Amino acid sequence: MRLRSALAVVAAVLLVLLVPPLISTGSDTSAEAQIRGLRVLVPNSPGGGYDITARTAVKAMDDAGLQSNVEVFNLPGAGGTVGLGRVVNERGNGKLAMSMGLGVVGSVYTNHSPVSLQDTTPIAKLVEEPNVVVVGKDSPYHDLGQLIADWKARPGEVPVGGGSSPGGPDHLAPMLMAKAIGLSPKQVNYVQYDGGGELLASVLGGQVAFGVSGIGEYRDQIQAGELRVLAVTGPERIPGVNAPTLTEAGVDVTFTNWRGVVAPPGLSDLDRQKLVTLFDRLHDTPEWQDAMRRNGWTGAHQSGEEFGAFLRQENERVASVLKELGLA
Repeated sequence: MRLRSALAVVAAVLLVLLVPPLISTGSDTSAEAQIRGLRVLVPNSPGGGYDITARTAVKAMDDAGLQSNVEVFNLPGAGGTVGLGRVVNERGNGKLAMSMGLGVVGSVYTNHSPVSLQDTTPIAKLVEEPNVVVVGKDSPYHDLGQLIADWKARPGEVPVGGGSSPGGPDHLAPMLMAKAIGLSPKQVNYVQYDGGGELLASVLGGQVAFGVSGIGEYRDQIQAGELRVLAVTGPERIPGVNAPTLTEAGVDVTFTNWRGVVAPPGLSDLDRQKLVTLFDRLHDTPEWQDAMRRNGWTGAHQSGEEFGAFLRQENERVASVLKELGLA
């Protein structure tokens, strides 16, 4: 009996040492658990770049089995700073994230926002995207040279529409274009819309001479022939889009937009890590990689402190550009 008892003890010890426990303490996997009740705030209107990015990311999460039942909701206003104020006021809420990007960085300055992205918790940078210079299918402009000639001759009578407020990417791109062709940014007749969705109707209807927005927002209309692309702002041509870069067309400007995710300030370490881990894991899924290809986005993943350092650099860069253009 004593031998049998001793053997039982040895067997139990070996079982503990050799077989991984079936019940985890949660310390290794809690950061990867689904976040119940997660909501994503979009700080501009439906159809804009932040909206498309947020809804695409949430669908990819769901399809990949990472996160389900995520609510995406829109809170537009003041170039994204209304939504930013809401996020900053939700201090400690680990179930809220905000889709954002370069536009919000600039809007903080031009809208004199009392809060900035430095007041948020950086989660992840997701994508980079070139802007496109587009006109409606019935526009008299068939190439960028025709547009520039007319723009230089009568700048105030050639309105340009953008889906961001002053300081955002759709505003900065045409201002840099104007400067490159010898126009003062103050001569530019810029018409502001709250997101690419609102801008689209004005471009198609001819209310603006041309529009500047992200390729992902207008790919369907471009492929359907409703919009004509005169140029892309990035360093390279976009596959499937028959248009030169600005540089190729003789305008010495290279410009790309980026989008990412921030959360409220004051998160616990665990809540912050859950959100960072979720977007890190999203980046590696085939569902997200496919979505980026479909939308013409370039992967530019950064997360956590690395993304926080990038935000600080962008804040300084945008402030410098706005001052150079006389807009801040």
